[in-house]
Amino acid sequence: MGRARGGRLLLVLAALFVALLLLSGCAAEGEDEEGSPVAAAEEPEAPMEDKEKAALYAAIGGFVGKAWNGSGLFPDPCGQTPIQGVSCDLFNGLWHPTVVSIGPVLDNSLQCAPDARFSPQLFDLRRLKSLTFYACFPAANPTAIPAANWYGLAGTLETLEFRSNPGLAGAIPASLGRLASLQSLVLVDNNLTGAVPPELGGLAKLRRLVLSGNGLSGPVPATLGGLKGLLKMDLSNNRLDGRIPPELAGLESLTLLDLRNNSLTGGLPEFVLGMPALQDLLLSSNPLLGGTLMQRGWEKMASLATLDLSNVGLGGAIPESMAAMPRLRFLALDHNRLSGTVPAKLAALPSIGAMYLNGNNLTGALEFSPAFYQRMGSRFASWDNPGLCAAEADGGAPTGVAVCKDAQDPPRVGVRDRMDGGGGKPEASSSLPASSSSFGLSGHKVAGLWCLVMVMVL
Repeated sequence: MGRARGGRLLLVLAALFVALLLLSGCAAEGEDEEGSPVAAAEEPEAPMEDKEKAALYAAIGGFVGKAWNGSGLFPDPCGQTPIQGVSCDLFNGLWHPTVVSIGPVLDNSLQCAPDARFSPQLFDLRRLKSLTFYACFPAANPTAIPAANWYGLAGTLETLEFRSNPGLAGAIPASLGRLASLQSLVLVDNNLTGAVPPELGGLAKLRRLVLSGNGLSGPVPATLGGLKGLLKMDLSNNRLDGRIPPELAGLESLTLLDLRNNSLTGGLPEFVLGMPALQDLLLSSNPLLGGTLMQRGWEKMASLATLDLSNVGLGGAIPESMAAMPRLRFLALDHNRLSGTVPAKLAALPSIGAMYLNGNNLTGALEFSPAFYQRMGSRFASWDNPGLCAAEADGGAPTGVAVCKDAQDPPRVGVRDRMDGGGGKPEASSSLPASSSSFGLSGHKVAGLWCLVMVMVL
């Protein structure tokens, strides 16, 4: 009897539980005017203004060609039918395009037509934060960057990047200096000519300035010293001339200064010793730079990891104080006119992984240990210094350097003395024209640096 009552009680409780579930489901769904259930979480899609939608189609069509049917293929570009390379954000309940990226990056990326052009409607995208395109203008389609209308994007545009466009010619418009919100300006491997606009020094929020791989000429503008928050400056592989302006000393946050492959003069600026955040200083292949290495103060460069001063016309001696840089991993002083002895303390640099001293007028005996030569391997070069010699020792010696025979008798280094064990001349670390990559180092320097990176990673 007790068991029967217990069973009925369980059935009643189960029925009540099911009823509660049904009631909660009804409350969540509700009904529309015709009695059909409507999910409570369902919200109407945010709209996009017709004018801005038309501007988006026209702006993209200017790049990819008139045959592109944007409205037919992507009727809801910020919703159900997104466009590859386009991103949108909500502002006050409306969709606005904020990112436009065009170029052969992915298989389904939008690509430019042979007759690509800048459409005026591009500047009607008033919420645009990022505009990038890659390989859009071939040499057969010479096109200039528009000089007008950038003020319309001044309040929103943060990133402007044009890469690998042989047909993108003419000057960099001074009007780009009006983009007050710009944080990254990257114009790489195009065909831009003329001067670097001084107006770029007014971009107070700029963090990255990369203008490498163009045909820019004239001086480095002193106004760039006003970019107090700049982290990276790369003006390499151009035709810039004149002195490196002392105003750049004010760039206290700068981590990369790359001015390689230009025609700069005036010597190595002493102010670089007062840039504590600098990690990479690349000035190679400025053969008219000249000057000497500062004899004191290198210990201030506590963050410096890469120092490339090859083929810049340096004279004088290598200072012993250069051995005081705790994070220096890559040192290139090759193909200069350096003289005197090599400081033995350089071998004690705690982080060094590659050192190139070849192609100078260094003399005397190298006082590095066999263990140093074994550890460095091909990442150490000191050949083509006729007055340099190394002590004869088991277990390791530098390639292409004569053995010291008598301290009173300067070594005679002939062609045979510079031959390696196989009878072939060791590979020289000549400073070939570099690409616009982050370092652009030449010959076996690249292999040495990559090997160093791999060792650090492992």
